[in-house]
Amino acid sequence: MASYMRAKAAAAIIVALTLTTGCAASPKESVTGKGNSKAPHSDTSANRPVNQPGSTKSPEKEPQPSSTPAGGTNEAANPADPNAGAANQPPAGGKKPSEAAAKLYRMNKVYRFEPISKAASNKVVLLTFDDGPKEDEMITGLLDTLDKHKAKAIFFVNGYRVKKHPELLKKIADRGQTIGNHSWDHIDLKKETPAVVMKQIADVQKIVKETIGKSPTFFRPPFGSGGDAVKQAVKKEGMLFMTWSNGSLDWDKSTKDKPELVIQNVLDQLHPGANILMHELPWTVNALDSLLTKLEQKGYGFIDPASIDSVPAQPKSAK
Repeated sequence: MASYMRAKAAAAIIVALTLTTGCAASPKESVTGKGNSKAPHSDTSANRPVNQPGSTKSPEKEPQPSSTPAGGTNEAANPADPNAGAANQPPAGGKKPSEAAAKLYRMNKVYRFEPISKAASNKVVLLTFDDGPKEDEMITGLLDTLDKHKAKAIFFVNGYRVKKHPELLKKIADRGQTIGNHSWDHIDLKKETPAVVMKQIADVQKIVKETIGKSPTFFRPPFGSGGDAVKQAVKKEGMLFMTWSNGSLDWDKSTKDKPELVIQNVLDQLHPGANILMHELPWTVNALDSLLTKLEQKGYGFIDPASIDSVPAQPKSAK
């Protein structure tokens, strides 16, 4: 009996020793995860939170970023690219720059605007104002009315006027409107040499950039008079050349001090995608609120210049 008890005790000791040595991995195994059927994370995950003792959460099960970033796009970012999706994120302040706006419209060869996709309405117009900036009262009146109707426009400016009133150019830009190039001296560029044409256009690009921090991306020739030399210079400066498709005739003596005629002229020529030509003139300022109201009542919206694709088919020379 005594020998049986000693044999049993010895067996119990052997079992206990076996269990104790089987509970701990070797130092090498504990670092490399050798023996684990699942591959460990790469060292590039060192910045992730480490699971705390007692946590049941596996590193492989960490929540993933939403496939829809702020801004609403469903375009998934490439995980391998740290900058992927950055263009869809709003900068500090919560608003995207206008340059980042989706391109919704393209200008055709007769200077009308057409939707690029079915998501954009064709019942829209582009508002433009030429020959400024002249006077604070008129600029403020136009800007206040545009704000009232939540409308955007292009202000095609002359260089000599910008030089005289840089504060007005800043005001237009600060109020969220777009600046266009209308040459330095408002001369008929089609009659000038290529060198003069280039200077008339490039000097406006320079002074506008010096004043508001960026150059225009739209160009309209004075009198709608262009040509190959003008278009080549415009293209070299990275701008979209345009004239118009709806003339308000606000510059004509027949409409002077008659805002109702300015309105009627626009409505008589109204068509989807209209490129409306107006000017910084007192009767145009007085006409604008009623004109925009009538356009809205007809179901028209206003194109944001930032949504225009700047690389359309090359338009024909203005007649």
